[in-house]
Amino acid sequence: MSCGAQAGGDDQAVILRVQALFDAMAAHDSVAATALVIPGGRLMVSRANGTLSNSTLGEFAARLATAKSPYLERMWNPKVMVRGGIAVLWTEYDFHTAGKLTHCGIDSFQLVKTAEGWKISSLAYTVEPTGCAPSPLGSPPSQSIK
Repeated sequence: MSCGAQAGGDDQAVILRVQALFDAMAAHDSVAATALVIPGGRLMVSRANGTLSNSTLGEFAARLATAKSPYLERMWNPKVMVRGGIAVLWTEYDFHTAGKLTHCGIDSFQLVKTAEGWKISSLAYTVEPTGCAPSPLGSPPSQSIK
């Protein structure tokens, strides 16, 4: 779903940019992740127990290089809104570590259009460790431990 005259191509570009971040997470590639974000942008996590955590997207990207277990984050039914040089992507997701579902929730990405293309300027997401409905994507592919 888009607002403004730039529907279609920008919607897909926004979805692909977020998927590229998920791919960088899976590869523990902090260099690739850093290229996709505004390093000073914010990351807010809302946990089911009511706690919040807050860091920069640059700190998040840097931490990927030290991760040990395989990550898999999958999104479905993304809703995209674009107007001018800003975009929002809201999506349900599930997150797997070492092949096991650890939580699900909602991802809310804000992106800005730069000379290099869309970059993630902020991300807020919920962490819901229980009550996850089965994903419409089915079971994830098997993961090998890195």
